[in-house]
Amino acid sequence: MELAEFVSRLDDRLDTDAYSDIDASANGLQVGPDEKPLDHAAFAVDAATATISAAADAGADVLVTHHGLSWGGIERVTDRHYDRIAALVDNDIALYVTHLPLDGHQTLGNAAALADCLGLDDTEPFGTMGPEAVGQQGTAPASLTRNEMTATLEAELEDDDVQVLDFGPEDIEQVAIVTGSGTDWLDEAREVGADTLITGEGKQQVYHRAREAGVNVVLAGHYATETGGVQRLQALAEEWGLSTSYHSHPTGL
Repeated sequence: MELAEFVSRLDDRLDTDAYSDIDASANGLQVGPDEKPLDHAAFAVDAATATISAAADAGADVLVTHHGLSWGGIERVTDRHYDRIAALVDNDIALYVTHLPLDGHQTLGNAAALADCLGLDDTEPFGTMGPEAVGQQGTAPASLTRNEMTATLEAELEDDDVQVLDFGPEDIEQVAIVTGSGTDWLDEAREVGADTLITGEGKQQVYHRAREAGVNVVLAGHYATETGGVQRLQALAEEWGLSTSYHSHPTGL
C-alpha cells in the first residue's frame, strides 16, 4: 500500500475534514512525502522520541498517533521539535495524527472503546464541540455499580489509580464519556441525564461542580483513556494487509 492511499483511507474513515475548524491539532499526515510504499505501520498514543525510536526499531514506515507534533502550527524547528522531526526523517518514518476525530469516532474512537469495555447499550454521540461530537454516551448494563465500573476500568486500562468523585449514585444507569481532559463536559452530562462522567484527568473546580450536580466523575488517566482508539486503528490497518506494532509508553497521568 502507498502512503497516500493509507492517509486517504484514514481521513475518510475518521472524517478528518469535519474537525479542521475546531481542533488545534493538525490532523492527517504531519510528516512524510507525497509517495512512499508502506509495509509496516506503528501505533502509539504520543509522538515523542521514545515512541519514534520504538517505531524505528520495529522497522515502521509510518507512525500513527493520537497526539502529534503540530498544535496550531510550528514556528521553529528547534529543541524538541527538531529532535522528533529529525528522528522521523532520519528513519524514513511518516507521521499520521488523529486527535479529536479519534476521540469522537463512534466505532473506532477512544470513547467508543471505553463504552464497549463497560458494555454500554444504546450508545450515541456525546460532548459537543462546535458541530461535532468528541465522546459517547450510553446506558449501563443492569446492576452495574460504581465499584464494579471502577474495577473494570482499572483492569482493562492497566491503571490501578482510577480516581472517583463519588457524588452520584452507587448504581450506575447512564454514562457519558469524553477521554483525555473532559471535565468541561460535566454540565452537558447532567443535561443528558448521565449520572456518571468518565474522563482522563480532572481540574480543581470539577470537585464542587460534580458534588453540586450529584454526578459521579471518574478520572481514569489521560493516557490510559486514549489507548483504545489507536489500538482499533491498528486492527484496521491489519485488515488492510499491513504488518503492525503497538508501542505502549504510559505517562501515569
